[in-house]
Amino acid sequence: MHLLIIGGSDAGISAALRARELDPSVETTVVVADAFPNFSICGLPFYLSGEVGDYRNLAHRTAADIEREGISLLLDHTAQAVDPQAKTVAVVGQDGQAQTLSYDRLVIGTGAVSAQPRIEGLDLPGVYPMRWMRDAFAVYDHLTERGPQSAVVIGGGYIGMEMADGLTLRGLDVTVVEYFDTVLTTVDPVLGQVVREELEGHGVHVTTGTAVARIEAQGDRLVVSGTKDLCIEADLVVYATGVRPETALARTAGVKMGEWGAIRVNRKMETNVDDVYAAGDCVETYHRLLDRYTFMPLGTTAHKQGRVAGENAVGGDAEYAGSLGTQVVKVFDLVVARTGLRDVEASEAGFAPLTVELETWDHKVYYPGAHKMRVCVTGDCETGRLLGAQMIGRRGTEVSKRIDIFAAALFHGMAVDGLSDLDLSYTPPLSSPWDPVQMAAQAWGKTLNPGA
Repeated sequence: MHLLIIGGSDAGISAALRARELDPSVETTVVVADAFPNFSICGLPFYLSGEVGDYRNLAHRTAADIEREGISLLLDHTAQAVDPQAKTVAVVGQDGQAQTLSYDRLVIGTGAVSAQPRIEGLDLPGVYPMRWMRDAFAVYDHLTERGPQSAVVIGGGYIGMEMADGLTLRGLDVTVVEYFDTVLTTVDPVLGQVVREELEGHGVHVTTGTAVARIEAQGDRLVVSGTKDLCIEADLVVYATGVRPETALARTAGVKMGEWGAIRVNRKMETNVDDVYAAGDCVETYHRLLDRYTFMPLGTTAHKQGRVAGENAVGGDAEYAGSLGTQVVKVFDLVVARTGLRDVEASEAGFAPLTVELETWDHKVYYPGAHKMRVCVTGDCETGRLLGAQMIGRRGTEVSKRIDIFAAALFHGMAVDGLSDLDLSYTPPLSSPWDPVQMAAQAWGKTLNPGA
């Protein structure tokens, strides 16, 4: 059997490795649009900041590692069209040479591409998107060859925050421009304000509620202008304004799309076309808490979906368990995380949410180095079910570990008060007998039932 996989990032390589693990006899080929299979796209801001000195260290596995697993890599080739009747895929190399590849089972893992905001001047020299390895190399060359002193980051999401952090670390004067009224809109505005203060405390200029309209070249400088009389000069502009699923190839095969414009799959990662699977940032994702599909492009999700697709492509019967949207980001000395639903999202989904915020110490205050952290817990007033959590704290306060406790509880449908029963670890330098997760859950219960 020949398994053909289109896309060599998280989903594609995970599918290939799982298929070969279960059936070493399967002939497996992965078509990769560039020369960088299985690279950590999430690590690009840290390469640009200088914290990761060599981009090669971003590889989860080298090409040689992958090929040692019996997987053939076809690098620098782009898939153009799928013929599901003939079971073939037309591909073309960078040199323009075309060829036709046959398959018995096909996995589409074409990922997502940068959303192109409606801004004039995005094609100017010195203006870069931030999504793929080639984007990072272009920015790196600009940083090392031209020595820019200032930069504008358009977009205040996760990548925008990491780029503001990284470019500041490199010594640039950075301005962040965000369309919405707060940065990091995936958390509540009160936490977004804390992130803004952290940015400004490190010298980053932050402009929110502002739409960039155009970028113009004035000599060697770039001028960014927009609403609210925005007019900023800079040497470099980076934009990270979201992504959209890359579905052009899937459409040539007659694969159906969902309401989000992403490939419609079931939990076995099957499309509507026989023997064609799809996974990663190009597909709809089953949300475990909402019990419906949404578009949620995350590296962790892509790895899991790819593994399911690879298993089923060689005769397995696996199902994707679903995502909760668990995310975490470092912004200078802060760590911000979320999982599940925020209050407004829970209301829109038909729940009766109550969100309670608690500020507490990350470990026993008598042990040196204790820091305050903020925890927001959202639960359903009618059932007591945990619906979501958000956290913010200094680096070292184990925010990512603690949001994972909430994520595990959500995954298993726990009630908020059930968190108090968890047998969590404790030692004074790291926590308290009641961990902040449990203290926040108890605060939620007291708010819901003051007399209890």
